[in-house]
Amino acid sequence: MTTKLDTLATARYVKVDDLLKASPGLAPWRPKTGIAPTLSDAELVTLAVMSALLGFVSERRRLRYAHAELGRMFPYLPGQSGYGKRLRKASGLVLHVIRVLAADTTLWSDDEWVVDSTPVECGRSRDTARRSDLAGWAEYGYCASHSRYFWGLRLHLLCTLGGLPVMFALTGAKADERHTLLGMLDAAPEVVAGRPGQVIIADRQYYGRDFEHALTERDLRLLRPARRGEPERAGARLFKPLRQTIESINQTFKGQLDLERHGGRTPAGVVIRVPSRILALTTVIWHNDKTSWPIRRSLIAYDH
Repeated sequence: MTTKLDTLATARYVKVDDLLKASPGLAPWRPKTGIAPTLSDAELVTLAVMSALLGFVSERRRLRYAHAELGRMFPYLPGQSGYGKRLRKASGLVLHVIRVLAADTTLWSDDEWVVDSTPVECGRSRDTARRSDLAGWAEYGYCASHSRYFWGLRLHLLCTLGGLPVMFALTGAKADERHTLLGMLDAAPEVVAGRPGQVIIADRQYYGRDFEHALTERDLRLLRPARRGEPERAGARLFKPLRQTIESINQTFKGQLDLERHGGRTPAGVVIRVPSRILALTTVIWHNDKTSWPIRRSLIAYDH
């Protein structure tokens, strides 16, 4: 484990521990009577971030490494089953911490956001699609960027140009990207409040008079390339490099944080494993921002 990762883990633990002390209600519910867990909630979330950064896609290997190498930081570690159950119950805390860390960076005030969706594959065989607990949520879809069909979900990301996740959502593979974006904005109106004229940069799929009117009502400005038959739109020369920006953000999740090797086999498993990777990237950006690291989205110092 690198010194940089050790420092990040310590800062991450202190931040979450202070947050839980200030707002105890954020912790997962547990009975008032009974044996108190030896691994604190702050340690649990910190361990999840470190696991994502270290590249472990197997909980069994992850915990075996933690027992061998992280004993000085985590004196007590639950077994595989106990760790998974506790982490799934902590999904609400993970989501809250993502927002708290993102808002505590200089990138949070950026005037431009980029939005896109990327496949989150959940299986490849027909038998898997038929028997999986994810069936009904996960479905067959098409990824135009990579010209391939897949069975699974879509991760919809609204990020700053520096790669900081602002909002995200997991949907079926065929979900309408425009409706999902509006749903994300409606679910977190406090994020948009006080940002008049905020620019959202999107691709051609985010089109439609009603959709653009809905964004205008929220005091948001949409920039996208013109579709076939449309007149040239403002800012067209900027779209090609900015499109590469959102693709590189997606590649960070897939290439460095193993997004498509999440290993979730149930809705609850996917709901915690994907946000854990978003939390890992948000934590890195937050720590790099606090330490004035030149590239905020760089994971190289954290064993990458």
